[in-house]
Amino acid sequence: MNRRSLLAASAALLLAGPLRADERSFYTPGLAEAAMESGEVVILDFWASWCSTCRAQERVIARLMAENADYGRKIRFIVVDWDQHGDGELSRALKIPRRSTLVALKGRQEIGRIVAGTGAAEIKALFDAALAAAG
Repeated sequence: MNRRSLLAASAALLLAGPLRADERSFYTPGLAEAAMESGEVVILDFWASWCSTCRAQERVIARLMAENADYGRKIRFIVVDWDQHGDGELSRALKIPRRSTLVALKGRQEIGRIVAGTGAAEIKALFDAALAAAG
């Protein structure tokens, strides 16, 4: 991991608030793909450290996860650094248009997505749909 990646990952964790380390992972090639192949319910957070919309989403995500522990227990959250992987295979395969995109999947089946949305009700609805898919 280079210095820029380390700083970005550290900033994301600080901005996200009091989340347990096991609730979110930072994407490395193959991580999300393996989770999808195994049929897990995954939320991919396409994020950039410099993105104000991403920071607003992170505040909502942290609050929602604090309010409902089942989100962290039953859904796999993976943060995808846009600066590193925005042009990558995963982003292209999922047709991710920009950073600040949240995508919920069960296996390879898309449950829903939010592009640049920061509303708590909208993000909660996506999380609830993912939670329902997780069973």
